[in-house]
Amino acid sequence: MTKTVVLGMSGGVDSAVAGLLLKQQGYKVIALFMHNWEEKDGEGNCTAERDYSDVRSVCDKLGVDYYSVNFARQYMDRVFSYFLDEYAKGRTPNPDVLCNREIKFGPFLQYAKSLGADYIATGHYCGIRHTQKGHFLLKAKDVSKDQTYFLNQLSQQQLKDVIFPLSDINKTEVRKIALENGLSNAAKKDSTGICFIGERNFRNFLSNYLPNKPGDIYTVDGKKVGEHIGLMYYTLGQRRGLGLGGTTDSQQRWFVVDKDMSSNRLIVSHGDEEVLMSKELSASGLNWIPAPPANSFRCRAKFRYRQPEQGVTVNICGDRAEVVFDEKQRAVTPGQFVVFYDEEKCLGGGVIDEVYK
Repeated sequence: MTKTVVLGMSGGVDSAVAGLLLKQQGYKVIALFMHNWEEKDGEGNCTAERDYSDVRSVCDKLGVDYYSVNFARQYMDRVFSYFLDEYAKGRTPNPDVLCNREIKFGPFLQYAKSLGADYIATGHYCGIRHTQKGHFLLKAKDVSKDQTYFLNQLSQQQLKDVIFPLSDINKTEVRKIALENGLSNAAKKDSTGICFIGERNFRNFLSNYLPNKPGDIYTVDGKKVGEHIGLMYYTLGQRRGLGLGGTTDSQQRWFVVDKDMSSNRLIVSHGDEEVLMSKELSASGLNWIPAPPANSFRCRAKFRYRQPEQGVTVNICGDRAEVVFDEKQRAVTPGQFVVFYDEEKCLGGGVIDEVYK
C-alpha cells in the first residue's frame, strides 16, 4: 500500500526537490504551505503570496496536491511573543528554533495527520534514524548546510514519523536536480534573515513592537564615548552600527562587550578581545532527544549556528545545565541556544541564560 507523506513546502528549492525525491521513492506526496505571518514586507508586498505561487508552480510540475494553511495566530502566541519578551530583556533570541518546535512540528504535524499522513517531511538538511530504541536526529551529509542546530528542541514524539529527504545531498546537487527536472524555482535565492520577516530592515521592524530606549555608550572602564538607540538593537561582539568609528590612538573598531539593562548602558571596548571571552555558561529549558548518557559527560557543542563544534563538559541539574568549555569562547550570547553533539547525533540543547568569564 502506498504511504502518504505530507511535505512542508515553503516555495524554496530545498522543499521542492524534497517533494521530487519523495515522488521518485514511490510515496504519495501532499504539499502543505504554511502561512505564519500576516504582514507585508517593506515594499508593501506579501512575500507569502509570492512563495505560495512558487509552491503551486512546483506542485503542478510534480503532479501533487497542495494546500495552504494559516498558522499566524499560533505563531504569534507561541513564537513571536517569546521573541519580543527576549528582546525586551536585552537578550538575543533564536525564533527559528521555536518555529520548528512550536509550528512546523506542532500544528503542522497535527494538520498533516488530519490529511491522512503516514509521515511528514521537510526540506531541512539533516538526517534521522528510526530504531526500536528511539529516533535519532543526525547531521546532514552537507556539513556546511546542516540544520540540526535549529531542530534541537524536538521531542521523540515529534520525530517519530519524520522523513528528511535531503539528508545525503549537498546544496549543489539540489540545485542541479531542480534544474534537470525543470522546477521553476531552481535558481531562486535562498531565504535569509529571521524566519518570519525575511530580508528587511530589522531595526525598523522591531521598533514597531518595542519602544526605543536611547541611552549612553560607556567603555569598560567607565568613560562615556557615545549614545545608543536602544539596547535591543545590539548583540555581543557587534562592531558595525555603533556610530563610534575607530579609536583616536589606533583606529581600532569598537565592539559590544555587555548590555547593562539597569542603567540602560551599552558597554564597549576595542583592541584586546579577552573581555568577550568566556569559559562557562548555564542553560535552561533543556531538551534531550535521546536521553543524556549521564548527569555529567563530555561532548561537542555549538553556541550559535555558524560555528564549529567545541569540546565541552556538561553537568546536568534538573532542567538546567552548567557547560564548561575546553577552550575559552568569544561572544557567547544569552538567548541563543547551546546545542550538544555526540559524533553525528544531535543530543538536544537549551537556552543560554548566563555566561561566566
